[in-house]
Amino acid sequence: MKAESFKKILNSLRTLNSSQFRRLSDNINEIQIEKIVPVELETKIENILCPHCQTGRIIRWGKRNDLQRYHCKDCRKTFNSLTKTPLARLRKKGLWLMYSECIREGLSVRKAAKICKVHKNTAFRWRHRFLENIKSIKADHLHGIVEADETYFLRSEKGNKNLTRMPRKRGGKATKRGLSKEQVCVFVSRDRNKNTFDKIFDSFTAKNLADEFLNVIDKDALFCSDSKSVFKKFVKENNIIHGVLNSSKRERVKKEIVHIQNVNSYHSKLKDWMKRFNGVATKNLENYLSWYRELDEFKEDLTPLTILIRAKFGGEYKKQPLTVT
Repeated sequence: MKAESFKKILNSLRTLNSSQFRRLSDNINEIQIEKIVPVELETKIENILCPHCQTGRIIRWGKRNDLQRYHCKDCRKTFNSLTKTPLARLRKKGLWLMYSECIREGLSVRKAAKICKVHKNTAFRWRHRFLENIKSIKADHLHGIVEADETYFLRSEKGNKNLTRMPRKRGGKATKRGLSKEQVCVFVSRDRNKNTFDKIFDSFTAKNLADEFLNVIDKDALFCSDSKSVFKKFVKENNIIHGVLNSSKRERVKKEIVHIQNVNSYHSKLKDWMKRFNGVATKNLENYLSWYRELDEFKEDLTPLTILIRAKFGGEYKKQPLTVT
């Protein structure tokens, strides 16, 4: 806007009555939020690299939709701060902070859509875009006393129009206990500092557990679990100190420190939290596990803006303190 036009607007403000001024103030607040989002996302960038060729020979290339565009001298492509991130090409940036608050509160798709006044399909698409990157934000180091146990979720093809089985009503129960074609296994491990690692297994074996978990647990950690053969084989083959509970005798605590009550409590709260979604598609289960893990570990410090920043940066923002307001 030219300086003369802006000056005329400022002068016209004095002619507004109180009702008009309140309406203007409300509109300014809405527009301000819309402008804040791209600014905050761009200020978190330290070293700008071309997302297409990963080189740093770039120059500024104007602005579009309040986002700074850049031009790469090597590949000659243009991009902005959201290119090749889960937030790329999403519209209505002014609603992103409001939707991040819905993520923080763990609201269903329909409730979030009603609050943000968007279509439920938009709310669903935003949910999984916002959750895509936080899958990388999980504990990569567990130490001290480490608890572990597995739980199971009913395999779901929710949303699939070409089912490989007969459809069932919402929820339902598996006909077999434990890992089978009807269920998927979710392994969860936590240390006493509440650092959490989880992993979905199609085949829960000692070898698969070692491949995914051996680099996470400290070599001198005390690994607490029940007497399942998978855990026994895992600790024996990898020389890990094992605090084992005799599940056949319903043993809950041994020597006052060996128990898996924390991880079992986590399982219980996770499943109770998941009920609000009336079953989730197995292909999206990892997103929901990451979502709950994020809320469980950081909810007191999370703000809509930090959720938005994590949605963009994922694991790269993992070590950053949550002090954004």
